[in-house]
Amino acid sequence: MEEGIKVAGDKYRSILQEEAENNQWRHGSPPIFYKVNKLFEQGRTKEWPKGSLEEAVQNAVKSCKMQLSHKTHLQDLNSINPEKFKLIVNERDYEEKTLRIGSYNALLKNSLPEEFQYYKSEMETFESSHNAFKSAFPRGFAWEVISVYSGPPLGAYKFRHWGYFEGPFKGHAPNWRND
Repeated sequence: MEEGIKVAGDKYRSILQEEAENNQWRHGSPPIFYKVNKLFEQGRTKEWPKGSLEEAVQNAVKSCKMQLSHKTHLQDLNSINPEKFKLIVNERDYEEKTLRIGSYNALLKNSLPEEFQYYKSEMETFESSHNAFKSAFPRGFAWEVISVYSGPPLGAYKFRHWGYFEGPFKGHAPNWRND
């Protein structure tokens, strides 16, 4: 990365500005979240008080998601403790693989019969999975905390993830016709 690079502050990922210069980024530079932040602000259902546990959890998860998608080494993620990090989906551990296969592939892997698998994570790479979702949701895929049930060190929370299906997904137009 070029010396002296500056990143505009991101009010939901303050960690981004702190780590902009001394990190290896998957795409060569820190990510910019203007579009998804706008989508979040327009569509969120909660606005948590500044300094609240809910705001802290929401911003911590956004930072962790950013790092999982834009960094290449688990030990470089400072939003989590790499020695204790666990990503378990449908009783499968993904923490070591997540940076290699991508969070979409880890989260969407399933054991449904093949005829019901519209997304086949084992056939996707990190790049192809992210490209598919960026294409389908051009304004981004926003994330918000709805409720926090318990605080640190083990947190339990309810969340919502949304976007607008406005672009092609795997050769299908947003209306699911092949036109």
